[in-house]
Amino acid sequence: MKRELPVYNIEGTDFIVDVANLQLIEKANPENVIPVSDMRDVDDGYVFDYSPKEKNIPTLFGDDTDVRTVKIPELVQLDPTGMAEKYGCTVQELQGKTDFALMVDQHALGRRLMGQLPTIDIAGHTFFVDIRMDMLRPKDDFLSNGIVFSQIDYCFDDERHAYVIPYNPKKHEFHELDHDKITAIPKDIILISFPHESMLDPVGYNKKGGWDETYGLKETNVKSHFEAKTVDWKETGIEEVIQDNLKRQQKQQQQSKKTDESHKAGKRQRKGPKL
Repeated sequence: MKRELPVYNIEGTDFIVDVANLQLIEKANPENVIPVSDMRDVDDGYVFDYSPKEKNIPTLFGDDTDVRTVKIPELVQLDPTGMAEKYGCTVQELQGKTDFALMVDQHALGRRLMGQLPTIDIAGHTFFVDIRMDMLRPKDDFLSNGIVFSQIDYCFDDERHAYVIPYNPKKHEFHELDHDKITAIPKDIILISFPHESMLDPVGYNKKGGWDETYGLKETNVKSHFEAKTVDWKETGIEEVIQDNLKRQQKQQQQSKKTDESHKAGKRQRKGPKL
């Protein structure tokens, strides 16, 4: 039997507490949602501006003058049963715990704050997630260029929420393709996928951006190790690019052949008959 979710009243309006998706849903209007990520995280709960008229956080350019500051308790208090189910513990184990203590891997966070960089396995080789150096730095390969984040910005796939890049497993580095000239899938190059650096090392990303090291960790969490995924070339549309390049190349060769034949014919005509 499906569990009935708890309800929390804000300024006379009932909101369903949806910890599975970290949001509040207006009971009378399920289309009206207030994400927890849009609230300000404080030590013992969440604070946000609230418009009784809109029954939500006021829109940026709204004209509502009746805006109130609202504070709600932590999720472990609003729905302890739901939080226990989501994070694999008992309600008793939640006693005395904050949202941050439950939602963030404290062991991984402790190691990161002590200076240990996260790692990612790419096709059997270990890389350090080095935000300070703006790269995935291969372990025990000082000749490799590695994978520089600023060089792969255009490779981020919004649908996958991840980078998808060509990778040279022998050199342990990013292999840039020339999409205007490629006529075959490159040999010994594979496609790999891995999360954005803000997910790979949120602590380092925060530090580089000038934010508090623990900012947003409830949403991203902290992990010490990742595994890059291998992507099939057929999933990228590269075969269509190759076919287009081959057709264009063929047309160029035919045009070049016609031009050469025209030049040869012109030379024969200019020579004239022998006397």
